[in-house]
Amino acid sequence: MERVPTIAVLGSANLDIVVPVPHHPVTGETVLGGDHALIPGGKGANQAVAAARLGGSVSFVGRVGDDDAGETLRSSLEADGVDTTHLRTDSEAPSGIALIGVDADGDNAIVVSPGTNARVGPEDVQAAKATIAGAAVVLLQLEVPTGAVVAAARAATGTVVLNPAPAAPLPDGLLDRVDVLVPNALELAQLADTQPDAAVDALIAMARSLPTATVIVTRGARGALLVTPDDHREVAAPSVRVVDTTGAGDSFCGALAEALARDATLLEAVERAVVAGAVTATRHGAQPAMPTVADMVAVPRT
Repeated sequence: MERVPTIAVLGSANLDIVVPVPHHPVTGETVLGGDHALIPGGKGANQAVAAARLGGSVSFVGRVGDDDAGETLRSSLEADGVDTTHLRTDSEAPSGIALIGVDADGDNAIVVSPGTNARVGPEDVQAAKATIAGAAVVLLQLEVPTGAVVAAARAATGTVVLNPAPAAPLPDGLLDRVDVLVPNALELAQLADTQPDAAVDALIAMARSLPTATVIVTRGARGALLVTPDDHREVAAPSVRVVDTTGAGDSFCGALAEALARDATLLEAVERAVVAGAVTATRHGAQPAMPTVADMVAVPRT
């Protein structure tokens, strides 16, 4: 009998090509950076690794190419204990890659070439239907086609968590199937079809205009805002020395899913997630920066 994991993640797997830069280029500008590094990434894979390192039993559903990058990505997931039974090798497209510039303040600019991630579809969900339907938490993002995301949300019987990133129009009805929505402020404004506004009252109003009962707005160094129909809570992030923000949001989502899968309360899950995101921002890279349980105990603060 197939082992049904606690958390099913449908999403992207990319090989990140990371280059330190003195500043991000503007149009027409060439910037000389430092030595590049090849680091496993992709929002889906990052979130899967984050949940697994924190103790979650995780299965990943997606695609990689029949190439060296694909082997690297599969091996990296397996090294962190992620089940790759439903990670398909697709010989008709290359593995996804992401070109990431990281400036002196740790802020990043990213260009993604989706490769096989753009080929993930409802057929991949169908092949993994038992795993998705049996998971306590199904974690989704938007670096794969929305048809696959919708199919996974429909197949889920547990808690559906959607990180609507990168921001994109959502198919009608998708948010009705989402239990926990995790946008940043800009993504929330796009979903609410209004102008961005970082004020707490505005974020609460935008969150409650959506058909999802629980919205958790990630706010970077300011932590997160948990909004339910009847209440809201601001959850502060620990103050840390930021080195690289790549993957911090993914670490947040993975930690959130792992906590929810253990039946933590929403507040407990968000409190854990903001710490995971902060730890990740103190390290370079995406997956290499994902914290373990031990890392969460002693957060390096400023």
